[in-house]
Amino acid sequence: MTLAYLIKDDEVLLGYKKQGMGIGRYNGFGGKVEKGETIEETAEREIFEECGLTVKNLVELGVLNFSWTGKKDIFEVHIFKTTDFSGEIEESEEMRPEWFSIDKMPYNKMWVSDIHWWPLLLNDKKFNGHFIWDKHDKIVEYDLKEL
Repeated sequence: MTLAYLIKDDEVLLGYKKQGMGIGRYNGFGGKVEKGETIEETAEREIFEECGLTVKNLVELGVLNFSWTGKKDIFEVHIFKTTDFSGEIEESEEMRPEWFSIDKMPYNKMWVSDIHWWPLLLNDKKFNGHFIWDKHDKIVEYDLKEL
């Protein structure tokens, strides 16, 4: 899976999730890799589908694994950042894009893990980690490393 953040000056474009996993939360743009796509192509496609922007120069800064207690599935998510994009922002069926000042991130309306790794992304640090959630989406254990 992919997750990408678009940054302009001191702001980040987040999407308010209107349906599916993470509904009601702000997040970056991304999704599942389709057959024949690279991770980067997936990130580019998902950004375009979810907010209408075309991106260039995506930089992969992290890989995070997410799992839940009592479930076997592990979601491997490649985290990207870019400051190079063009087009007109458009709301999609899945996401409502909104700019936020980086110093006023809506962490209370994001996944709880974001507050741990987002500062690394913001400072162009490479990282990897694993977050384990309970059935109420609370972190029960995590391991995060700057590379």
